[in-house]
Amino acid sequence: MKPNGQRLWLYAAVLIAFFGLAVPGAWLQAQRELGALDLSALDRVSTVALDRDGRLLRAFETPDGRWRLPLSANDVDPRFFVLLKAYEDRRFDRHHGVDFAALLRASWQFVRYRHVVSGGSTLTMQAARLLEPRPARDLAAKARQILRAFQLEARFNKSQILDIYLALAPYGGNLEGLRAASLAYFGKEPRRLSTAEAALLVAIPQAPEARRPDRHAKAARAARDRVIDRAVAAGALSPSEAARAKAEPPPLARKPFPELAPHVTEALARARPARKILHLSLDAALQASLEKLARARAERLGPKLSVAILVIDNRSGALLAHVGAADYFSQDRAGALDMTEALRSPGSTLKPFIYAMAFGDGLAHPETLLDDAPTRYGAWKPTNFDDKFRGAVTAREALQLSLNLPATQVLDAVGPARFLARMRGAGLPLILPKDSDAGLAIGLGGVGVRLRDLARAYAGFSRGGLAPELVEDLDDPPADPSSRRIAEPAAAWQVADILRFAPPPDNGAIGRIAFKTGTSYGYRDALAIGFDRAHTVAVWVGRADNGAVSGLVGRKVAAPILFSAFARLGGPNEPLPRPPGVLIASTANLPPPLRHLRRQVPKTLAATFANPLKITFPPDGARIDLGLVHGVAGQDRPELALKAQGGAPPLTWMVNGAPLKREAEAQTQRHEASWAPDGAGFARVSVIDANGAGDSVLVRIE
Repeated sequence: MKPNGQRLWLYAAVLIAFFGLAVPGAWLQAQRELGALDLSALDRVSTVALDRDGRLLRAFETPDGRWRLPLSANDVDPRFFVLLKAYEDRRFDRHHGVDFAALLRASWQFVRYRHVVSGGSTLTMQAARLLEPRPARDLAAKARQILRAFQLEARFNKSQILDIYLALAPYGGNLEGLRAASLAYFGKEPRRLSTAEAALLVAIPQAPEARRPDRHAKAARAARDRVIDRAVAAGALSPSEAARAKAEPPPLARKPFPELAPHVTEALARARPARKILHLSLDAALQASLEKLARARAERLGPKLSVAILVIDNRSGALLAHVGAADYFSQDRAGALDMTEALRSPGSTLKPFIYAMAFGDGLAHPETLLDDAPTRYGAWKPTNFDDKFRGAVTAREALQLSLNLPATQVLDAVGPARFLARMRGAGLPLILPKDSDAGLAIGLGGVGVRLRDLARAYAGFSRGGLAPELVEDLDDPPADPSSRRIAEPAAAWQVADILRFAPPPDNGAIGRIAFKTGTSYGYRDALAIGFDRAHTVAVWVGRADNGAVSGLVGRKVAAPILFSAFARLGGPNEPLPRPPGVLIASTANLPPPLRHLRRQVPKTLAATFANPLKITFPPDGARIDLGLVHGVAGQDRPELALKAQGGAPPLTWMVNGAPLKREAEAQTQRHEASWAPDGAGFARVSVIDANGAGDSVLVRIE
């Protein structure tokens, strides 16, 4: 027996060696033959555009025409995973990719009943099959899934494996992944699923075409109820909750995917093809509301008319809404054209900048008297919109009523070429007609400008005259985020204060927002732009083909849309805070040079070269350190000497549109004055002589 016993031990040792070496060797050989995991399917996802809070604005099909939206397990309602694991893989959190007990059960059932009773695949194995789909469903394919499942478990954690399943699971037709199915069947994100909805989305991937609720509602409902019953059996659902879920009817049709902000999302997707997730500054709820408003108003106004709307967050410069046209898919209205980017006439919407420049340069004040009377400038004789004349009016009244003649007088005093250069330098690119020079007609709309640029410039009024750089693509903010000065702080507030009390349309209340309307020549463009402390809204109405429309007037057509848009923003319409040093006075109490707008001194050679008024100190663009300015003894703040030469005395000195407090001394000294800055920043220093001639410089106090 001893030799036989030794022989048995020898056989046992050989078997142990065989299984200890051959099986692992075969395993390693099988792994080598399989090769590395191919995860390329995870990269073939739809491009999605998200709003500032991560809400879906729009999704795009993949190149092969599928909806496969990126999703993380953290963005799914936890009830979905409770039902999924109860139905598909109860030991998912404990096994290492393969549930051998489930495989043995499924094999025994197949041998006994000669057909598949239950599956033995784990969620990890299903993820492997989705990554590497094969038509065969034989033992070799199952063995391959098992090997891939072990590879997945070795490389990824459980949450990441669920992400793979959620991204690739089939849901019928061209829907792949839980997020696409949730949006298509329920119109909601997976984080807000009900129990019944979650159960249906667990059931569909088992037979995606046979259980599509939009085509096979009865089969979909039966499959959903089986998921619910198994969850009750597993203790994952209470009977009462299951009864409520079964009573909920399944969806009978697919819902369209969101298509908000199509102009900007389409352009961004084309410009950034490698980016699958586009993060925008827009607010999805506000965007949807304003798109609906634009479509409804355009349909009410008539055929071929379109509406564009922009909303800017004044503090950050972020675009909160971008409605490029009334209906993106309307050929009749040329909806595919983004009218916020089109070059159009601004009508009267440039007038506030003309007055702001005059206020900042010390040429005028809101209570300065202007002449609303017939005036000829060479061969050109402008008229008011209503063909009426009102005589002497203040600058405040002239701007509130959008009178053309006073605005032309102010632009003549400022200088159209100088105004054009100032606006372009501030980031408002005004485009002149071909082969034309800067003339007075630019103040009445004789230039081209984009609504986007105009809205940005208006946002500067609420920011102390600093127009922000607009932000729309959060992943690619402006390279130079610095603001550009569109007006001096005091002048910006003065214009805002004037426009806040402009006569509102029938659906508006006076004093709510500061706004200005514009109508282009020939009734081709109607505009309305308004702002309060928090937001700026710009509205354009017209035909994309530049056709004339009778009665297309900014006040009647665009202004009501503007006020409706502000109503949708909600919140209080806070006025702008008044900056320090702003002169508040009636016409009679203004310094004499500011009581009436005076024409510039005739530019004859004698007038130009004999004794021109010019500020000699500080020079334009100077940076002045307050610590280097020597103050007068006994004063808390250092003073800056101001000097000028030429002109007709007495001179009036102004800083940021307000006369110096020591005006009597300034006039006594004639060509010299002193100013005590109240802090660091930019300041516009101006001087006016008795004839109305003036000069100004911009300095930076540090």
